[in-house]
Amino acid sequence: MPSVLPDGEPMPEDGSLPRHALDGSGQRPLGFYLHVPYCATRCGYCDFNTYTANELRGSGGALASRDNYAETVAEEIRLARKVLGDDPRPVETVFVGGGTPTLLPAADLGRMLAAIRDEFGLAPGAEVTTEANPESVDPRYLEELRAAGFNRVSFGMQSARQHVLKILDRTHTPGRPEACVAEARAAGFEHVNLDLIYGTPGESDDDWRASLDAVIGAGPDHVSAYALIVEEGTQLARRIRRGEVPMTDDDVHADRYLIAEEALSGAGFSWYEVSNWATSEAGRCRHNELYWRGADWWGAGPGAHSHVGGVRWWNVKHPGAYAQALSEGRSPGAGRELLAEEDRRVERILLELRLEEGCPLSLLKPAGAAAAARALADGLLRPEAYERGSAALTLRGRLLADAVVRDLVD
Repeated sequence: MPSVLPDGEPMPEDGSLPRHALDGSGQRPLGFYLHVPYCATRCGYCDFNTYTANELRGSGGALASRDNYAETVAEEIRLARKVLGDDPRPVETVFVGGGTPTLLPAADLGRMLAAIRDEFGLAPGAEVTTEANPESVDPRYLEELRAAGFNRVSFGMQSARQHVLKILDRTHTPGRPEACVAEARAAGFEHVNLDLIYGTPGESDDDWRASLDAVIGAGPDHVSAYALIVEEGTQLARRIRRGEVPMTDDDVHADRYLIAEEALSGAGFSWYEVSNWATSEAGRCRHNELYWRGADWWGAGPGAHSHVGGVRWWNVKHPGAYAQALSEGRSPGAGRELLAEEDRRVERILLELRLEEGCPLSLLKPAGAAAAARALADGLLRPEAYERGSAALTLRGRLLADAVVRDLVD
């Protein structure tokens, strides 16, 4: 969850939604995102809404504590049931992110999941994921998660090289994420993801290849690989500004992406979103697909964002303020916006173009359609998809995705 919340209109104290938000909801899947804002230490590149123990000390008191956090989130899940009323949809995906969710006891994560199951029910075959820090889990913890109903786990690996991890202020030991994959498999997890970051200052092509080799050797069925974005206000941004470490340029990012595509596709992974690869359709992250396709999700936790039927809202950032609102029977929402039809059209193009199947050409206005024709001629869009009525990126188009989408939304 980003650390800066957008502007918007006030959120009703009871969290109620406009009547139109649930129109046609039966045709859209419903998911839950549960945000756990706690971290043992702050990574130098992180701009998410997270807090270490020192940052919370004396700030929000007991309300900001991890000890009663699961029950606080459960209270928001019960609020969601009231707001959504008699909406009959069971929940199809649950994703617990952070922060470091696995700083909480496995029983607490299970308690939050149980609240969703009790209030909404889980659809048959629902995907239930948690992020995990490799150093914060062990075989028993993973077994407890699996017993609680989690069936997918995502480990933050970032790199296999110690000096790269040091620049990122990551504290896990190289080799530990790979061991976690084996432990998760032994605990009964069918689906396991490893997260990578490329373009860290001081990382070489060989470092990146070593990370990819380590990931492939570990045997997950999903890999996410993201270019490092240096966010203003982070420790890493300050170090770069002081000249302590170099800034990585876009050409290096493009080279690393091509290396990743070659290595992962050669190992049986297929891309399905610009930064995500899976060994099968079943291995894809269905929760993230829910975001990319503009479905409905409720985000519970400090700073979490939600979207239901063209209404987007976000919670207050601080754990203490979040808990205080719920304890007083108020929505923790800090603000919301009602998306106009044009906003939703633009967002569909922005998000769906990143998917392997692309976005429908029917979404494009005349200027965007002309831009799509030029992108096709330039080798940025796939001809066979274009003939079927979709704008879908080639490999070269994936490297230039941001530029392509800017032209198509006109």
